[in-house]
Amino acid sequence: MVAPMIHLLAVSFSSTEFVNAKQVYFWPRGLNFQVYDSIFQQKKLWKSLGVSVYITALGTLIALFFTSTIAYALSRPQMPARKLILRAVVLTFVFSVPLIPSYLLVRTLQMDNTLWALMIPGALGAFNIIIMKTFFQGLSAELFDAAQMDGCSEYGIFARIAIPLSMPVIATIALFHAVGQWNSYFSALIYIRTKDMYPLQVLLRNMVMEGQVQDSMSASEMASSFTPEQMKAGVVLFATLPIVVVYPLLQRHFVKGAMLGSLKE
Repeated sequence: MVAPMIHLLAVSFSSTEFVNAKQVYFWPRGLNFQVYDSIFQQKKLWKSLGVSVYITALGTLIALFFTSTIAYALSRPQMPARKLILRAVVLTFVFSVPLIPSYLLVRTLQMDNTLWALMIPGALGAFNIIIMKTFFQGLSAELFDAAQMDGCSEYGIFARIAIPLSMPVIATIALFHAVGQWNSYFSALIYIRTKDMYPLQVLLRNMVMEGQVQDSMSASEMASSFTPEQMKAGVVLFATLPIVVVYPLLQRHFVKGAMLGSLKE
């Protein structure tokens, strides 16, 4: 995983002649900062970065709300039709939603060409629900009984006891969903028609796969300062860095939450 990133970093910082000669591997040759000067000056990249940050942050909060509420409800034995709902959730492991019905539903709800189409349809995942449900079931039942004896409602138990004790698994689910949301581009290709609403990964895809590596620069200006390969390498690193920075902050909770959410004595 690290080797390709080091290679891209070396390519983005190398001089044009060494990159064209295929002489750059894991160490830059002839320092060149023109790639990142161009990236920082491109408004499209910053606008797409803002869109990605917005849908990742808000989409993760929406996913955590729906996942935690349904997982807590499924973990309570007194919930009506609990087994039937759980079977319906597990069924989605086998049969995923087809693309055309999903698109028609989003269009009927008038969410197409809006950022809600990138956050709402993927807010719930069976895997995340099962992990969080298993975690809730592992919490001490005596705490819930004591809270009920003190007059606390189910909403109070959920907000004051279950959620504070579930921060490791919440951090785990948040990381799962945030990484998936950040790297997602297919939904935007289907639902988004306005280019100003493209997330960063769609812009990155267009640059890497379709060769759209220049924004306001002419081809001659770009050729004199850096190559298209260098621009692609710089944009890939630009799109990867934010989520790489977030991951170490949640790694401790991630390991603990994944273990506690998947195992039960």
